[in-house]
Amino acid sequence: MLPARRRAEGRRRFGFAADLLVIVGAAALIWLVIRVGQGMGATFDAAHAGTRIDTDPAELPYYAARSLLRMFIALGASLVFTFGYATLAARSRRARSILLPILDVLQSVPILGFLSITVTLFIALFPGSTLGLECAAIFAIFTSQAWNMTFAFYQSLISQPRDLGEAAQNLGLSRWQRFWRLDVPSGMIPLVWNAMMSFGGGWFFLTASEAVSVAGNEYALPGIGAYVATASSDGDLGRVGWAIAAMIVVIVGVNLLFWSPLTAWAERFRLEDSATGREPKSLVLGVLRRSHAGSAFRHLTNPVVTALDAAFGLLGPSAPATVGHPARRRLGDGVFALVVAAIVAYGLWRAVELILRDAGVGEVGHVLLLGLATMGRVAVVMVVATAIWVPIGVIIGLNPALSRALQPIIQVCASFPANFLFPVVTAVFVAWHIPLNLGGIVLMALGTQWYILFNVIAAASAIPGDLLEAADDMRLPRTMKWRSVLLPGVFAGYVTGGITAAGGAWNASIVAEIVSYNGETQHAFGLGDYIARATAATGAEHVSHLLLGIVVMCLFVVGTNAALWRRLYRVAERRYSL
Repeated sequence: MLPARRRAEGRRRFGFAADLLVIVGAAALIWLVIRVGQGMGATFDAAHAGTRIDTDPAELPYYAARSLLRMFIALGASLVFTFGYATLAARSRRARSILLPILDVLQSVPILGFLSITVTLFIALFPGSTLGLECAAIFAIFTSQAWNMTFAFYQSLISQPRDLGEAAQNLGLSRWQRFWRLDVPSGMIPLVWNAMMSFGGGWFFLTASEAVSVAGNEYALPGIGAYVATASSDGDLGRVGWAIAAMIVVIVGVNLLFWSPLTAWAERFRLEDSATGREPKSLVLGVLRRSHAGSAFRHLTNPVVTALDAAFGLLGPSAPATVGHPARRRLGDGVFALVVAAIVAYGLWRAVELILRDAGVGEVGHVLLLGLATMGRVAVVMVVATAIWVPIGVIIGLNPALSRALQPIIQVCASFPANFLFPVVTAVFVAWHIPLNLGGIVLMALGTQWYILFNVIAAASAIPGDLLEAADDMRLPRTMKWRSVLLPGVFAGYVTGGITAAGGAWNASIVAEIVSYNGETQHAFGLGDYIARATAATGAEHVSHLLLGIVVMCLFVVGTNAALWRRLYRVAERRYSL
């Protein structure tokens, strides 16, 4: 009895310590958010806005906190967008025919394209306040996160096991209840992994979102991205090194305190019957589970959940709607298609009119040639990344111990903004006489290859254990196991990562095909360089050339998606869904 009593007392003491840690951590987080958030509403004068920030290394903790706050606000907005957009696309046939092409276009629009529009808009919405620039920066980061998360959640919805949907119908769940009790849990693992990857992608575009040059106007927000931009323009590699060190500390800290416990917690939603021994652990999650935070949270939210279930139960049951008369359905599809075609045709007509008036037909041919050059770099990146990271991702995803050991390292590599290294890389290119036309491929790969790796790891770790056990029991040869079990098992995840990596590579071209350091700028022959120059231009060139560059990039991305990735999506849905 005595040892049992001592163990019980030890658990109580540990539980008290865990509660104390949670309370102190929550209080510190709230104070930090309030303290850092106060700077978002500072006075701002657009006519005399600063184009650089103080590069004293002592300011880096504050800059890192400002950047982190923007990143997490953008992540929250991306999650809300993902839930609504992906669910509507997966559940509505007509909506899907519009939403997926729109998502392809949105993914292909470079971040500078969004910034050129939103900076002026948000400054006008919040005159005299830094909040306008903050909203523009957050929206720019949002555009680097949301599309990947949306594609991942959409893929999990369309490949959801059919028996789970039938169970939801038999249980009489409403659409609202099915979403929170089936759709979100079944897609939790790929959603968390892709959210982690998207968060890392946001770091890549942090410099562009915090140090903005649009239509001849330059703005700088306090943040680690603007710090690197200022230090690079000064040619101060020492202070760039301080920023790199601070960035590594931030990434490791966020991984330890946020992503590691979140990925470990998401394992509870794995869909399989047999035990696999996969038990990822997290010190932070262990403390939270030992504390009373979970029970207190459930106690506070249960009345809210009950009220929401009752209110949104009016949306109807989760059973699919009955199909109407075929003739009426065809008529509705025809009207729907005509309306959509009319809207698209009008938008294209106005865009073509503006481009031909201010840029000319000859400029269109030149930009198409630039697009082909960038497309060649994207193709090289995709082929090499696929050959390297698919087998490595499968091996990591199937080995829980290896996944736990490498996950922090992969997270640091994936999250670290490669453009922080661009000043150093540019110096190497110059010393070794490597033209940016070739070096740009390396720069693009540094920021996009991780999408494939993360999605393959998530897909491999989600392969049902009983399927792997069956393959082992049948003693399949290694080649046959890869061809018949492992590669089909990760195919849907690879497609999700591939389409996002390809779109990300196009977007990354705007910072990989033009690199500046210490007053010197290198250019690559490509569409990314053209868009970057058009964004910084003024007058009619700024609008027409930027619009032309964005339209051509969208055409290349959407065309590739329609010809390749959409077909692969259908194959994944038809042949490789569980």
